[in-house]
Amino acid sequence: MIPEKDTKVGKSELQKEKYGSFALFDIEHFLRRILKNWYWFVFMLLIGYVISWVYSKYYAQNIYASNLSLSISNNTSSYFTPNQSINFIWGQNGNQDGVYLKKMLLSRSHNEFLVKELDLFVNYSTKGVIKSTYIDKTDSPIFLQVDKKHLQQINYPITLIPKGGDSYEVVLPAEGQSTNLYSYETEGFQSINGYSKPANKIIKINEWFNSPNLRFRLLKNTETPKIKVDNIIVTLGSVNQSVNDIVSTIGVEFDKEIATIMIINKKGFNLNSTVNFLNKSVEELQKKRLADKNIVNKNTDLYLQNNIDNIRKKLDSSATALNYLKTSEKLYNIKDRDEKSLDKIKDLEAKKADIVSKISSLNNIKNTLQAQDFDKMISTNAAGFEDGFFSASVTELKALYMKKREMSTIYKPNSEPIKEINRLIDEARSGSSGTLRNYYTKYYDEISKIDRQVAEANIDLNSYPEKERKYLDAERGYSMIEATYNSLLGRQNEAQMKVATNQSDITVIDPAKNLGQAPIGPNIKAIKLAIMTGLLLLPLLFILIGEALDNKIRNIKELLSATKIPLLGVIGNNSNENMLTVLEQPKSSVSEAFRGIRASMRFLMENNKEEGKGKTILVTSSIGGEGKTYISINLASVIGLSDKKTILLGMDLRKPKIFGDFKIDNKYGISNYLTGEVEIEQIINKTKIPNLDVATSGPIPPNPSELLMSERNFRFLEELKEKYDFIIIDSPPVGLVADSYELMKYSDANIYVVRHEYTEKYMLKMITEKYHNEEINHLGIIYNDYNTKQGYGYGYGYGYGYGYFDEDKNYKEPLLIKIRNKVQTIFNKK
Repeated sequence: MIPEKDTKVGKSELQKEKYGSFALFDIEHFLRRILKNWYWFVFMLLIGYVISWVYSKYYAQNIYASNLSLSISNNTSSYFTPNQSINFIWGQNGNQDGVYLKKMLLSRSHNEFLVKELDLFVNYSTKGVIKSTYIDKTDSPIFLQVDKKHLQQINYPITLIPKGGDSYEVVLPAEGQSTNLYSYETEGFQSINGYSKPANKIIKINEWFNSPNLRFRLLKNTETPKIKVDNIIVTLGSVNQSVNDIVSTIGVEFDKEIATIMIINKKGFNLNSTVNFLNKSVEELQKKRLADKNIVNKNTDLYLQNNIDNIRKKLDSSATALNYLKTSEKLYNIKDRDEKSLDKIKDLEAKKADIVSKISSLNNIKNTLQAQDFDKMISTNAAGFEDGFFSASVTELKALYMKKREMSTIYKPNSEPIKEINRLIDEARSGSSGTLRNYYTKYYDEISKIDRQVAEANIDLNSYPEKERKYLDAERGYSMIEATYNSLLGRQNEAQMKVATNQSDITVIDPAKNLGQAPIGPNIKAIKLAIMTGLLLLPLLFILIGEALDNKIRNIKELLSATKIPLLGVIGNNSNENMLTVLEQPKSSVSEAFRGIRASMRFLMENNKEEGKGKTILVTSSIGGEGKTYISINLASVIGLSDKKTILLGMDLRKPKIFGDFKIDNKYGISNYLTGEVEIEQIINKTKIPNLDVATSGPIPPNPSELLMSERNFRFLEELKEKYDFIIIDSPPVGLVADSYELMKYSDANIYVVRHEYTEKYMLKMITEKYHNEEINHLGIIYNDYNTKQGYGYGYGYGYGYGYFDEDKNYKEPLLIKIRNKVQTIFNKK
């Protein structure tokens, strides 16, 4: 029962610091508190289940998703559709066409067009008894058309209730009308004067509803809705708000195997809305892509047509001059013509005319590029070449200029970002200009070569007379203009053919469809689990906080491990109304525990024997209420019953107690003796136990510490040692006053009372340090008020709960103890 004292020589300072230090958290007690409060967890679990069920049934808004897959073809090159040969956006590699399309799909301009085209700022829903449900426009029997010229109040629910036929009652909220109204024309807000709440009104299809904050009419849905609703709630939103809401719900991904396949998904509160939006979005994108591709071809056609008109005038003029020479000069039949040389010259000059026409187109492209008028660019085919690098560099240059315009609203002209984008523009411009210079060089080289060949051919014609050479020059001029005219016509036909045969490079593989897809959210199971887990954590949190803030002694093992002070015994809970347990319940387990302590005392005093004198036992504790007096009374009683002459001294002069239990008059006591008012015989009182006397505290003196530390008190104790075998001192608590530490110098044994779930851990620090610093000797602990029904502890106080003692006859084992004992019985069977 008494652990060995730590008597190691030369204890380190670290070891000394550990004495009296308890663990910050008692996991064992924490788990037992959880088991003890199991009903709170069950209750919170049920509450959580009910809340999650109500939420999922009446409040959760389902989120749906639909998707569409499309393919992007790369068989054309245009200034307005990026090419694979160059980075379109800084740092982007790979599927540039796909990246471009992704940006288009998520762009504000594209989605703003859809919002305005489809009236997506008008939101429809219907309300049941509790829950509101979003519906698609096509699910509503009527559409709401706003007057965009009229100011409208947004985020203001308009309830439409069918009244039979084509009539609907317009019900507006009882309050909430605003003077800050939205204009769909300017896409901004304007303030108006105050007004009264608009009255509810019944209107018919195509009839306008007018109020200061609203103007709209109802249009009948030409298709029969698949669902029936008792009411329609319409809420208007701003264009900007609607665009932002839409963009935030769109996702774009690329197929992992084929990068040119794009998968677009849209989330929303209504499946039909997501399907309709995706299909319309891609349809409009296809139209825009086709229009973008045709811009260049249409510009080219217009440019070529202007050139053809000018060349036709020259051709007509040349034909008139040639005819004049034929008729007036009779030169249409020249003898001995060198047809071979003439044909060669005509072919060379036709080639030159074609190249000159191409250089003219090249000049147009160059000038348009320098003017940054990208929307008027013509096709490079008009200049006689197709160059993917040039097309991509023009696309990049256009994107950089657009980016610069955006950045100019944020950064200053000399800022580093502007300098960087200017550098990139210069690089892109240099690339495109370099490409054009290459073609200029090529064309001029070809013209020089043709001129040399024409000059050589002209040598053979120098022998002709002047009139005949004049005719041949006119004929050659006509042929050259005719060749240019035919070349322009051919390129015009090519441009017109491209316009006629062009198709969008976006092909829908799988359109969005309503296939009855299950909602993707909210995750009801996860929400239920989160709600129930959260409510389950509440009692756990309270217990955890309580455990963290609780600094009470609850575990005997931890107490002994932290203090290394011997344990004399464990006293169970006192169910008696007074403190005379040993006298009134001698066969109880508590009385037996005191007998065990009496036996343990001899081990505490075995090295402190002084022949012929009584033994002084001092009983103290940290603070009041820990059972110090109770221990003193019953320890004195159990020693007195063992035929040892014993006296119990009530030296807690500040708080007298002993006299009440023994029914002794406290008029005179130790305080009176120490002040010299009475003699020793006057303060010693007999009790029902023949060998037990009691000296009460007496009246509370003004100077209790001085009296206890006085020489008269020490002589008093020495005198009592001559008369009694044991002196039991009920001393003041050491956590409040230091009197007991001085009295311990004259005692043979010291008992420190620790009360279960009452004594604070930090209170044991001082007594433990003094014990291990050998300032106090012969010290033992009594663990008081231990609740045996908790089913844990150090294991002392044998027989608790098994009917061994009279007070335990009706004892009922706790459920956990009963289960444990049953398991042990099963496994201990042989």
